[in-house]
Amino acid sequence: MSSALDQRSAPPACGPRPALPGRRTRVLALPEARWALAALVLFLLALPVYLLGGPVWLWGPLFAATYVTGGWEPGWEGLKALKDRTLDVDLLMVVAALGAAAIGQVLDGALLIVIFATSGALEAVATARTADSVRGLLDLAPTTATRLLADGTEDSVDTGRLAVGDTVLVRPGERVGADGLVLGGASDVDQATITGEPLPVAKRTGDEVFAGTVNGTGVLRVQVARDPSDSVIARIVKMVEEASETKAPTQLFIEKIEQRYSIGMVIAMLAVFGIPLAFGDTLQSALLRAMTFMIVASPCAVVLSTMPPLLSAIANAGRHGVLAKSAVVMERLGQVDAVVLDKTGTLTEGTPRVTDIRPEPGSGLDEDALLALAAAAEYPSEHPLARSVVRAARERGLVLAEATGFTSVPGAGVTATVAGHTVQVGSPARLAPADGLGAADEGRALEGEGRTAVLVLRDGVPVGVLGVADRLRSDAKATVAALTELTGRVPVLLTGDNEHAARRLAAEVGISDVRAGLLPQDKVAAVREWEAEGRRVLVVGDGVNDAPALAAAHTGIAMGKAGSDLALETADAVVVRDELAAIPAVVALSRTARRLVVQNLVIAGVFITALVAWDLIGTLPLPLGVAGHEGSTVIVGLNGLRLLREHAWTRSCVKGTG
Repeated sequence: MSSALDQRSAPPACGPRPALPGRRTRVLALPEARWALAALVLFLLALPVYLLGGPVWLWGPLFAATYVTGGWEPGWEGLKALKDRTLDVDLLMVVAALGAAAIGQVLDGALLIVIFATSGALEAVATARTADSVRGLLDLAPTTATRLLADGTEDSVDTGRLAVGDTVLVRPGERVGADGLVLGGASDVDQATITGEPLPVAKRTGDEVFAGTVNGTGVLRVQVARDPSDSVIARIVKMVEEASETKAPTQLFIEKIEQRYSIGMVIAMLAVFGIPLAFGDTLQSALLRAMTFMIVASPCAVVLSTMPPLLSAIANAGRHGVLAKSAVVMERLGQVDAVVLDKTGTLTEGTPRVTDIRPEPGSGLDEDALLALAAAAEYPSEHPLARSVVRAARERGLVLAEATGFTSVPGAGVTATVAGHTVQVGSPARLAPADGLGAADEGRALEGEGRTAVLVLRDGVPVGVLGVADRLRSDAKATVAALTELTGRVPVLLTGDNEHAARRLAAEVGISDVRAGLLPQDKVAAVREWEAEGRRVLVVGDGVNDAPALAAAHTGIAMGKAGSDLALETADAVVVRDELAAIPAVVALSRTARRLVVQNLVIAGVFITALVAWDLIGTLPLPLGVAGHEGSTVIVGLNGLRLLREHAWTRSCVKGTG
C-alpha cells in the first residue's frame, strides 16, 4: 500500500555518499610541516658540500640552520616541560643531536633533527585531518540571514547574531541560517549532508529545519529554536575538536611510563659513558657510544605508536557520518563483545506510518476512499498517529475534503464533519460499537501483529480499520547480522514498547532475546548485569529514556537524526546520518586501529631492543643508529596514517557485514 516515496531507503553507509564540504588543511599550513620542510631543504643543501669536502664556512651555517629550524620547537617545549620537572623525550633528542655535533658528528646530528622533525610533522597531519573530517560542516552554515522584524521589514544580519525566537526568511535556493521550526510556507529541503537522506524532505508549518540545509523552490519563515552556537553543525564541530584533544588509555599508559623510562635511560646513558671511560676508553669514543645509546634507546616510536592510528580512525569515521567523541571512545569501540539495541528510533525509523488499510466489507469504500476520509478528519490534529494518516494520504496524492466541527478527545480519537457525514477516527476500544464485531476483530488482529489499530466510523457505522506502525530501517537486519559476526553474540533488544510489537520486529531482524515494557532504570539494570558478568556492552539508542543506559554502558552510540539532546550528549559516539550499517563498520575500524597500535608497539620495541643490544655489545655506528631509530618513528607514524584512506573505511564495511 505504500507509495514510492514510502519505499525509498537511504544509501548504504559503505556506498556512495553525499560529499561533505571540503576544508582540507594544506600540509604546509601546519607549522610543524613548514619547519620540517625547511630543515630538510637546508640539510640537502649542506649534504653534498659536506660530502665533497667543501669549506666549513659553507656547510657549517647550513647545518646550523638545520639544527635551529628542525629542533627549536621541540627543544623549547622540552625546556618548558623541564621547568615543570618533566623530562620530555623531545628534549633528549635535541640534546643527543647537539651532543653528536659536539664530538664532530655534525652530519649525524643534523640527520637526527631532520627525521625527528618529520615524525613530528606526521603526527600534526594526523591531528589536522581529524579536525578536517567534519569541521568542513561549518562551511554549510551561511554567514548571513534575513531576519524579519516586528514591523514586517527585513534585516540582513550575521547568523551569529541570531537569537532564539527570531524569525528568518529563507528564500528558494538559500541555506537555512539556524536550527528552527517552520512558522509558515512550504518547501522541500535538501538535508543530505546532515542526515544523509537521498531526497529532499517536505517541510511544512511546525516541521524542524537545520542550519546549513538547502531550501528548495518554496519560501519558508523559520523561527530560531537554538542559539547558533548550539546548532547541530556547531555541536558536531565541537565534538570533533574535543575528540582530537583527548588521549586513549593506551596513550595515557605510555605517557605514564615514559617519564620513568626517560629517567632510567638518562641514568643508563651516564653509565654507558662513565664505565668505559673509567676502564681507559677515550673521551670521544665513550661520548659517541653514550650519544648513540641515548638516540636508539629513546621511546619516540613508542610514544608515536598510539595516537596517529586512533586519530586517523576518528577522522575517517567522521567523514562517513560517525562522530567518536574522543580517542578513548575509538579505542573502546573495538573492545565491545555484546550489543544492546533500542527499538523505536534505532532499529526503526521512529516515525509512525500507515501500514494497513482495511475497508469494511459492504461500506462502499476502497482503500483510497477510506484513507482520504480518515485523513480529512485527522487533518487538524497534531497527534503523531493523525500526522501519519495525513502523510499517507498525501503520498498517494489523494484530495482531502474540508473538515468542519473538529473535536478531539485524548485517548479516544477525533470527530469531524466531512462531506456532510460525521466521521470518527480513533481507538477501536473506545469507538467500536457493541455490534461492530468485524471492526473489533480486525483491530485485534492488527494489534496482535504489533501494529496500532485506528478505527474509522462514518455516521456511527464502522467503515474500516487502519494499521499504523513504526517502519523497520532498511539496513536493520544486515546490521544485526554484522554485529553478531563481530561480537560472537546476537544483539539484545531492550525497549519500553509492548511485547507483541517488540517480538514481531525482533523476529524480522533475527533477534531472539527481547526484553519489552522496560523503564529507563530497567534498561540500566540489564546493562549493569551484563557488565558484572564481564561483558563490554555497546548500547545503541536515541531517546531520553535511553540516556541512562548509554551512560552506564562500556560504550554508547546515539542515532543522531531523531536522537534527543540528552542522548546525544550522553553517548560516546553519534551516528549523524542515522545509518545503522555504520555501527558495525566503526566497530571494525576501531579494531583495525587497535591492531595498528599493537603493530606499532611491536615495531618500536623490536627496533629499540635490537639497536640498544648492538650498541652495548658491539659498536653501532651513529648514522646507522639515527637511521634505525628515527626510521622506526617515521614507519609507525605512516602506519597509523593508513587509516585516513577511503579504503580503510571500505574494508571496515566489508568486515562489518561479515
